[in-house]
Amino acid sequence: MPTIFFHCPKLTEEQKQQAIERLTDAGSEVTGIDRESFVVYLEEKDPSNVGVGGEVLKERLSRRN
Repeated sequence: MPTIFFHCPKLTEEQKQQAIERLTDAGSEVTGIDRESFVVYLEEKDPSNVGVGGEVLKERLSRRN
C-alpha cells in the first residue's frame, strides 16, 4: 500500500480534501497503482517549528507580509 506523507501548514477542511484527492491522483498516475491503494497523511506544521535556509519559517514569512 503506497503511502504519501505531506508536511504542510495549517489547512482548512476543504484544502485537506483537495490535497488528499490531488496527491492520490498524482501518485496513481505516476505509478499506475490503483488510487484506492493509496494512503495520504497530512502532517500540519506550525511555522515556528520549521526551518528554511537556516532560519525559522515564521520569521521568514513575517517579512513577506
